[in-house]
Amino acid sequence: MMIHFAPSLFPIVKLRLIRQYDVVLVGATGYTGRLTAEHVAARLPRSLKWAIAGRSESKLQALADECAKSSPDMSKPDLELLDVGDDSQVASLVGKTALVITTVGPYCRYGESVFKACAQSGTHYLDCTGEGSGAIMIPQNGIESAAADLCTWAMTRLLRSKLDAYTKDVVFSVHKAHLTPSGGTLSTMLTVFDHFSLSEVSAMREPYCLSPVPYPGGAGPGSSLLQKLFGLRSVPDLGIQTTSLLGATDVPIVGRSWGLLSQIPNRKDEFYGPRFSFVEYLKPRNWLYGIAIHWGLLLSVLALSLVPPVRGIVKRFVYEPGQGISREEMAKEEAEFRGTAIPDTPSPTGKHAFCRASFRGSMYQLTALFLAEAALTILEDDVGLPGGVYTPACLGQGYVDRVKDAGLKIDVKLLQD
Repeated sequence: MMIHFAPSLFPIVKLRLIRQYDVVLVGATGYTGRLTAEHVAARLPRSLKWAIAGRSESKLQALADECAKSSPDMSKPDLELLDVGDDSQVASLVGKTALVITTVGPYCRYGESVFKACAQSGTHYLDCTGEGSGAIMIPQNGIESAAADLCTWAMTRLLRSKLDAYTKDVVFSVHKAHLTPSGGTLSTMLTVFDHFSLSEVSAMREPYCLSPVPYPGGAGPGSSLLQKLFGLRSVPDLGIQTTSLLGATDVPIVGRSWGLLSQIPNRKDEFYGPRFSFVEYLKPRNWLYGIAIHWGLLLSVLALSLVPPVRGIVKRFVYEPGQGISREEMAKEEAEFRGTAIPDTPSPTGKHAFCRASFRGSMYQLTALFLAEAALTILEDDVGLPGGVYTPACLGQGYVDRVKDAGLKIDVKLLQD
């Protein structure tokens, strides 16, 4: 996809003045879209000029009424009918707003038109997919991959400030999470295998495949034959770990942050370091469960990618797009992430960084939080970024502070080895 970016004509303050909306939420009536709309209504400024966009006017109206009922002091969103398959409709709507949040999927089928229109019109862009402009574009800003990216950024910042050191090895762990996918997420996962070969999917998982600068190599802990076979390893402060489903998409995004922070002029003091490495795992209930997760993920990927009839069978039994777990189930869920970061110093310091991030609610509510708070950060902060495609970490401390205020507790501290 070749995209030509619009020139950087207007800072965000002027862009908000000359456009009809501050924010347009595309795909608002989907499962993640509804949660995002509710978070926008509950948390963003009461005077926000915003709209919700989708194909069904009745569903949009029902959502607008729900937002007005739950947050009566919030400005009610306008309704915008939109077919994301119609490029002219997409371009027209994108030109009306300063920022677009899109939760429409599968992104490899429906995402290009919105992304391209935003780039060409200088409209800022956020999405939550795992798949030179006046526009700040931040894909994959949800459970994939904002938690991993922000926790890594926070730990490297602590090592810089307390030990005056670069970071060498980061290990990130999904410590506790209910990864029950919504209908839209399942549809996206299955569509990826419809459009890409196993080798292409594997290439997308390379740690620095999205980095703007090549990785020099030579850093990072390796895996033994037994670890590769069973997926298990023991990590200090994190316990037994196994293969993480989210790691496939989180690792390249953190690798892109590493490269971007070495290139952006006003972010170079946040660079992680030349020998930085990042790995991600999942904390299983026990070692037997960890082996089952590792092999279950491996066999699932092979079956879905190499045996097309399997995808057809799976599609019959999953949620429809727009569906997911109930409100009652969401209220019972919680997520916790943990991580460690080793400083890159000539001699051992005897110290390392430790991070714990926790959230009460479902992973989809957390995605809604990440999207809405990133939108607010771009709209109201001077983030100091020229147009381009960025990562959640590039929004910096202001974004971290906002997600903490919105309900994601992030605690970072130094521990003795």
